[in-house]
Amino acid sequence: MHLAASAIVLAIRPHGESGAIVRALTAEAGLMAGYVRGGRSRQLRPVLQPGNVILGEWRARTEEQLPALTVELMHSRAPMFREPLPAAAFEWATALTAAALPEGQPYPLVHSALEGLLDAIEAAPAARGWAAALVRYELLMLAELGFGLDLGRCAATGTNDDLAFVSPKSGIAVSRSGAVGYESRLLVLPRFVVAGGPAEWDDIVAGLKLTAHFLERDLLHGKAAEVLAARARLVDRLNRAVA
Repeated sequence: MHLAASAIVLAIRPHGESGAIVRALTAEAGLMAGYVRGGRSRQLRPVLQPGNVILGEWRARTEEQLPALTVELMHSRAPMFREPLPAAAFEWATALTAAALPEGQPYPLVHSALEGLLDAIEAAPAARGWAAALVRYELLMLAELGFGLDLGRCAATGTNDDLAFVSPKSGIAVSRSGAVGYESRLLVLPRFVVAGGPAEWDDIVAGLKLTAHFLERDLLHGKAAEVLAARARLVDRLNRAVA
């Protein structure tokens, strides 16, 4: 097996005395893992940071073998890790992607969206510049992995007018009139999720609560606890940033 491609670094795990197992997302082949000799060395540590873009070369004698991976830095986002909020956003977006995607299957929409999200965080570190894009990315991850929400019609009436809530059980939208008497049992559907456009902070908070429910129930159930802990840290920092 041989692959040479640009990739977004997602996760780094120590292996052996100084090596690391690196998981990175390519546009062509999806999520790829590989062993980087000296991956924890002073030279390579700044290269192997979540969110960085590398030129990777994976080589293995068989498809079952963990490939050896050599890396060359193409774009560094490491300076953003000096800021707590962008650092938490990078940590969550890359951890979610690494935990949710199967290896070796291309997800070009996910790759493109993650690249756009990380670029947005880098360009405008303040939360209002990218928080709505983060909600959309989480919704895309759900959809790409078979857990997409049905936000085009009302579960109660079948119409597509004035959709304002989502059923936490079915993931189907509910109109304002169809939700009368049941509002407290439903999740708020922010307008920007359906119609696009700018989002106020209350809308972003509602969007994060919406995606959190389905991410925890459907996509990350049984996954490592530290993945959801990364999201909790991000939400906490977002709340403090706009308080």
